[in-house]
Amino acid sequence: MTAMEQIMHHVTDPDRIRANTWAPVNEWLDRKAELRLRQHAWQNGGITRRIEELGREWDFERVLQAEASAMGLLGLALSLAVRPAFLVLPGMATAMVLLHALQGWYPLLPLFRRLGIRSQDEIDRERYAMKSLRGDFDELSGETDAARRAEAAWRAVCA
Repeated sequence: MTAMEQIMHHVTDPDRIRANTWAPVNEWLDRKAELRLRQHAWQNGGITRRIEELGREWDFERVLQAEASAMGLLGLALSLAVRPAFLVLPGMATAMVLLHALQGWYPLLPLFRRLGIRSQDEIDRERYAMKSLRGDFDELSGETDAARRAEAAWRAVCA
């Protein structure tokens, strides 16, 4: 893949977090999610609880927002209490968030990903796999009427 193709891949990839993460880290996170799914398949229990946990899991964007906000507040407090030069912290936090918004990359992305912070797409993928394992989508397979199929699909993802 040429450098231009790599750049275009990063820009057009729907999950920019994964696109900007080292492949072995993505594979490690995927293996962990698959292992959890397999454990729940064998246990036949706790799937609903796991789906609820996934709904509460902090995704990368939420962690980034909390971290950048904390850095901004810390910089403001230090600039008032210690010295004005600490105003550079909110400026850096703002620049890092802008970089992430424009390119999908964030300076702390490698650290957060190695700590197990996942993208919303990755969390959703595990959630839908758990719902499928629970049988939420079974009623869709035999339905031929479009309206009933749509209603069943909506009930499945809202469960």
